[in-house]
Parts: sequence; structure tokens; C-alpha cells
Amino acid sequence: MLPFSYATRNLLRDPTRLIQKIGGAALVVFLVIAAASFDRGMKSVLSGSGSAENIILLGAGSEDSVERSQISTQVETQAAAGVRGIASQLGRPAVSGEVHYMGQLSIPGHEPAQALLRGVSPQAFSVHTKVEIIDGHFPNPGQVLVGRLAHLALDLDEEALLPGKSIRFEGQDFTVAGVFSAPGTVMESEVWFDRNDLMTLTQRDTLSCVVLRMQDSNGLSAADLFTKQRFDLELTALRESDYYAGLSRFYGPIRTMAWITALLISAGAVFGGINMLYAAFASRIREMATLQSIGFSRTALFISILQESLLATLAGTLLAAITALLFLDGQTIDFSLGTFQLALTGGVAAAGLITGISLGIIGTIPPALRCLKTALPTALRS
Repeated sequence: MLPFSYATRNLLRDPTRLIQKIGGAALVVFLVIAAASFDRGMKSVLSGSGSAENIILLGAGSEDSVERSQISTQVETQAAAGVRGIASQLGRPAVSGEVHYMGQLSIPGHEPAQALLRGVSPQAFSVHTKVEIIDGHFPNPGQVLVGRLAHLALDLDEEALLPGKSIRFEGQDFTVAGVFSAPGTVMESEVWFDRNDLMTLTQRDTLSCVVLRMQDSNGLSAADLFTKQRFDLELTALRESDYYAGLSRFYGPIRTMAWITALLISAGAVFGGINMLYAAFASRIREMATLQSIGFSRTALFISILQESLLATLAGTLLAAITALLFLDGQTIDFSLGTFQLALTGGVAAAGLITGISLGIIGTIPPALRCLKTALPTALRS
């Protein structure tokens, strides 16, 4: 085997080419990390938003969009009395009738922006157990409760939605009463109204859904039985986790497009890198032939070339990881349901590392074989 120092010295022969190798590898790995972070971030926030213990009662035919659903306000009390196995909190059944509405909010001095609005009562906290008020209090009439990331969805500074600030909806001003957190869910991008206020301003007398928190994850059958017994209510029941899983599938093409875009750009960089390696190895055919003539096998030469390539691509992988850590980690991405954050998790980092190693191995094979397969006498005369 050739000494490892031989591979490192060859890398430093041409600094310009070395920078090109490292830069190309860094670009490819960075794009893969970005696509993996985007895919994981969107999937995790949608999967984390639903609970298997929560059952949503929706209007029949609105299983894929709670905003379109309309059910009677009486369903809240009827479900609380008619569905067995509902959990209780402080002696009250964990049942929350809610209004979901995509509306336009105005902040003084800023452009109007769309946000997901939710009309709730204090019972919402008995079913959405991840929600916690971190500043202020639950909204009274004429007030709102904003999610911790709502300012990002509205393209505002965080200070614009602090308690005491004003927000305008449908020509009426509301005061921000508090800020809540719900880690890992889309609810952190929502604005919560007093339910009666939102129903009045949107001119509706129906709820969007009723959320039931069951005592265990097997409560769907009891809720489904209730919907079948009450055909007059025209309801359908599904797990909250299943609802958000359906939304995750709906956004699947967007995640696929992110991967396709990253792979297409990466393919251009990979082919450019292979061409560069062809040129680099072609100029060393006589050198390789000389090493063979003094006793080194082609396998040893191939391994040495592979070491060179892996050193460059792993350096590029490290550069891409540092760049992603500085510029991607923690960045917030908006989509129609809210926001999610990019995160460099172990799985994302592993995807980047695997990509870097694959580039070093697969990209080396064609030019290395082209360089080493030449007959020794021909190579020495080249």
C-alpha cells in the first residue's frame, strides 16, 4: 500500500483544483442537508400537532379541512353527554368546541397578513395539553392570545405581538392578552380569539369542530358510535393524529419537490466534479504507470486515489455542516398551516455524511478506472 502521506501531498499539488473539489462537495452536501431539514421539519411539526388520544368531530365530508367544516354548537354538550370514555379535568369533561378560520390580520404600521385564527373557550387547554401560556392570561372578550411563533407567520418583529399590543381583525381592534407555547405543533403560529368574538365577526353560528380528549388511545370507537347514532348531526369522527397525518400526505409533493430540486442541482455539481477528476487523473497516467512498474498494484493505487477523493469530499462535508449550522439551524419556514423550524438533527447530519462519503467513492470510480486500465507500456509512453 502507498503511504497515506502520498494522498495528502497529491491533494496539495494544485490548490485551485483542491478548492474546487471541496467547494463542489460542500454544495452538494449542503443541499442534501437543507432538503432533509425541510422534509423532517414539516413532517415533525404536522405529526407533533396531533394526539392519538384526541378525537375530532367534524362535519361529514370535511375530513381533510377543518376550516370548511360546520357543525351545530349543540354538538359540544351532546358529545360530552353521549360519548363514553372522555377524560375529565377538575370534574369537567375534556371537550372543546372550536372555530377555525383563515383570516387577514392588520397590525398598525405593517402590511395585512393571513393567519390561522382559532376561536376557543378555556376548555381548549383540557384537550390541547401541549399548550401553555408563557406570558399574560387567557383572552377575555375583545382580546386575543397569540402563539409564540405567530409573529413569524405574520412577518412581524416579536415585539409587535407582546401583551398589550393591538391587532385588528374585520375592522375591530383587539388587545394581545398573552402569549402561549405549544412546542413542535402548528398551534404556535395561530392567533386564538374568544370563541364568541370570532363567531360574531365571521358571521357564523356554527362550530368548525369539537375536540374530545379520551382516557386512552382506543376512544375512537366510542366517538364513531356516537356519530352513527346521531345521523341528524351529520358528523364524522377521526383521531387528531390521523387528521394531521392526512395533512402531511397532502404536503408530500412539496417535500418531494424540495428533494428533486436539491438532487437536480447536486447532479450538475457531481458531473462537473467527475469531469474535473477525469482531467486530474488523466495528467497522472504516467505517474501511476511508474508506481506500478516499481511494484505497487493497481488496487493499492486505486485505494490511494480513493483516499485523496475522500479527504476532499469529507472536508467539503465538514464545511457544509458548519455552514448549515450557522445559516440553516433554527431558521423558520412559513407554510399555509403555520411555521416550522429547520433543525440539524442526528438523522439530517447522517444524511449529509453519507452523501459526502458516497460522493468520494462513487465519483472516483469512473476516472480512476479510466486512469488505471491503460496497459502499462502505453501508460509509460503517454
